[in-house]
Amino acid sequence: MTDIVTTEQEVAAGAVGALGTPGAVGALGALERRIDMTVALAEIDKDVDQRLKHMSRTVKMAGFRPGKVPLKMVAQQYGHQARSEAIGAAVERAFGEQVRAQNLRVAGYPRIEPSGLAAEGQLGFSAVFEVYPDIVPADVAGQSIEKVTLTVGEAEIQQTLDVLRKQRTTYVDAGRPSQKEDRLVIDFTGRKGGEEFAGGKATDYTVMVGGGMMLPDFETQLDGVKPGDTKTFDVTFPADYHAADLAGQAVQFDMTVKKVEAPMLPEVDAEFAKALGITDGDLVKMHDEVRSNLEREVKKRLQARVKNQVMEALLTVNPIDVPKALVEAESQQMADASRKDLESRGMNVKSIPVEASWFTDQATRRVKLGLLLAEVVKTKDLHAKPEQVRAIVDDFAATFEDPKEVVRWYYSQPQRLAEAEALALENNVVEWVLASAQVTEKPIGFDELMGNEA
Repeated sequence: MTDIVTTEQEVAAGAVGALGTPGAVGALGALERRIDMTVALAEIDKDVDQRLKHMSRTVKMAGFRPGKVPLKMVAQQYGHQARSEAIGAAVERAFGEQVRAQNLRVAGYPRIEPSGLAAEGQLGFSAVFEVYPDIVPADVAGQSIEKVTLTVGEAEIQQTLDVLRKQRTTYVDAGRPSQKEDRLVIDFTGRKGGEEFAGGKATDYTVMVGGGMMLPDFETQLDGVKPGDTKTFDVTFPADYHAADLAGQAVQFDMTVKKVEAPMLPEVDAEFAKALGITDGDLVKMHDEVRSNLEREVKKRLQARVKNQVMEALLTVNPIDVPKALVEAESQQMADASRKDLESRGMNVKSIPVEASWFTDQATRRVKLGLLLAEVVKTKDLHAKPEQVRAIVDDFAATFEDPKEVVRWYYSQPQRLAEAEALALENNVVEWVLASAQVTEKPIGFDELMGNEA
């Protein structure tokens, strides 16, 4: 096999997934390391011979029965492949031995490079790789955390019922000129310099008065109209309008009003209760169900706000470097998830570039928190307890028609509990931080918590 020896350095450098002789670990940066190692060529030659003999048992060549192809011919055709595999295996084995011997926690895959440090009869190579940071969770006693509070009362329940009523709004003929919140059906045609322009014409177009769907100059023409009205008016497009040929331009619209419909909210009666899933239409049951769901949602949002502050506190007191390989992998996962989300919305992702680099900052934060939380859980013994996981699963299931069946579904396959276990871990970390940090409680308004503020 000596006719292939000249390619050994190239093969070693390209050993895909490669993870000798003991070598000192050199630090190239905060987390980047380098190990120089050697592998005996005799060991590689021995492995090559074994691989070729194994191949010869099944390899097929014209003129020979399977298993009867001369070893020399097998070596001529498959020698480079066998040597490449043998070198890759030797590199991986040597690197693995060094990692275990020096108790290194490798992040990602190493980069294998040829090395000129080998003696006669040896193959030299270097492995450049990253390691996980050593983390000793810092004290959070000096961190201030604001814990917002809100108790669900009758006012919040009524406000939620109002929202549910608006979601089920129907429209009837207004019988009067239009006003805010009415729904119009209109035809319109836009002209620039007397010529119709692309995207400026519509028939039977539905628009809400005061809904902010149209440009401001157009919006003002929707108030006080009635069916049969026609209008001609000027509209000036904003300077930053997305269509360059219309940006900052003045155009003229002709509009015809076909319908003016007023909103009609449903009454809070048995039919409304049935629409919310209360099969017998009982209003007391409906009220209790709304309260229960609202309390669950408020609790979730309050916890999310506190949890975000806890995570920021952990990041503040634990400034750590993270492996680039982990950040790149997380960025790629986030980009892939974004593409799938766009596809689920019916968008053609081929025409929408989604770069992993867009998510670098978010990915870095996620990786830091993941490493920090894992270390805090380990050092402070904050592992999820079975009863904590069950409580979270019960909470998941509470919103379904048959909670017991949902619970059975989760527990039928252990991997389905991963989300609940992760939440339990996070909750334990939050409680640990809150027990040490400086916590102050502050009431929060319902609209602010629910994101209803204008």
